[in-house]
Amino acid sequence: MKYITKTIYLEFIACAKNAWLKQRKPELAFKFELSAFEKSLVANGNLVEMWARKLFPSGILVESQGEEAVKETVNYLESKQPVIFQATFISNNFLARNDVLEYDNKNDCWNLYEIKGTNTLRENGEDRDHVEDAAFQYLVLHDCGVKIGRVSIIHLNKDYIRGDDINIHELFVIDDITDKIIEREISTREKMNNAVIALFQDDEKAIECSCIYHGRSNHCSTFHYSHPEVPEYSIHDLSRIGLSKKKLINLVDSGILDISDIPDEYKLSDIQRNQVNVHKSQIPIIDNISIKAELESMSYPLYFLDYETYPPAIPLFKGFKPYQHIPFQFSLHVLNSSDGDLEHHEYLHTDNSDPTMGIIAALRETIGPEGNIVVWNKTFEQGRNSEMAERSLEDKEFLADINNRVYDLMDIFQKQFHVHPGFKGKVSIKKVLPVLVPSLSYQELEIQEGGSAMEAWFEKILNASSEEEKEQTARNLLKYCYLDTYAMYAIWKELLKLI
Repeated sequence: MKYITKTIYLEFIACAKNAWLKQRKPELAFKFELSAFEKSLVANGNLVEMWARKLFPSGILVESQGEEAVKETVNYLESKQPVIFQATFISNNFLARNDVLEYDNKNDCWNLYEIKGTNTLRENGEDRDHVEDAAFQYLVLHDCGVKIGRVSIIHLNKDYIRGDDINIHELFVIDDITDKIIEREISTREKMNNAVIALFQDDEKAIECSCIYHGRSNHCSTFHYSHPEVPEYSIHDLSRIGLSKKKLINLVDSGILDISDIPDEYKLSDIQRNQVNVHKSQIPIIDNISIKAELESMSYPLYFLDYETYPPAIPLFKGFKPYQHIPFQFSLHVLNSSDGDLEHHEYLHTDNSDPTMGIIAALRETIGPEGNIVVWNKTFEQGRNSEMAERSLEDKEFLADINNRVYDLMDIFQKQFHVHPGFKGKVSIKKVLPVLVPSLSYQELEIQEGGSAMEAWFEKILNASSEEEKEQTARNLLKYCYLDTYAMYAIWKELLKLI
């Protein structure tokens, strides 16, 4: 490693050991391929940057890399180029590559812009790492003798609704964060110095992975290498443990890593305690009376419904916001009576156009005026129905009626009426299905999860390289979505056996 880039720096802030390993032992860090969802985040980020550059029509791109890019940047700076994309600077051990550098002729300085693919600068009530990112760049440029005026973040406008065409001036919001940068200057400088000390040393043992104090979803990619003592199923998998930082720290510092080792008297939430108890005993918790009441509250016909959606950063069609989900497919299994035959209906939008009206028309053909609409995680399906109603006011009453009839099958598991050690504290259908209906599996399918379905529709349906590719992808998508709703039906049947 010659230089610490802003990417490496942010990785260091998140986990020093992970950042070190990525540079010294990259085979560990990149052992696993990015998921379809992670790939989509990268693709969306690149797309957002491309669109944001349109705000600066006079911009010129630094196309070279590393030290050659620095030379190219210097030439543009000296000639007072109005706008530079990917201006590159090296100072001591640091390399910064800026999204946008704009010359302020009036004040004879440069304004720095960082482009982000998010639609907000805050997450869970706190600033994202955007400010830290920009502060790093600011200090590198400052050390290179570049006079900086304002520092801003360019991000998507969460309230923007696309018309016939995209209005880039409404699509993006520019937030001035100069004051925040100045506030962080000393602390960021200290972190950068610490990064140099840590990342340029050869002693691996001197660097720690602090992710052991985080929940599973916030572990770094090299966690198991750094913490081989942590079992595959550990305290980090306790339900919502990532939100109970003091509890997690206490368990780790007490040497308790295996869920089985948590004392019976240790204070946990009811959900966490149930998770621990079923793991220790390997005996499920089944509340037959509550399950019976839930199932008997449902009325026929039963419509097992699931949507597949695509949430692009840049709205594809009129009436959509950034990252708003586009429903492009549904599967529907219908059971008209307890002894009736199971029917199946489906819809997949294959044209490069807004699927809304096609989805609604197909729903009208298959869903009658009575009976429950059975889903898994009702917030998602109901949300999509409400959004479609906004784009098609004449269907508002129909979609509202569907929402009023929704029954969330996940509730039985969310409410702890059925807790199984095999669920491992999760209630997603991907966790429940293999336990209750092991004969059904996604493993044989070409598309096995929602992220892959999203990517497949956009890449191989809307942008297919051939008609053959499009047709094959359509078959794969239909098979995947079919299983999602058949899985709900199969789980429902298993629950019936309990009452």
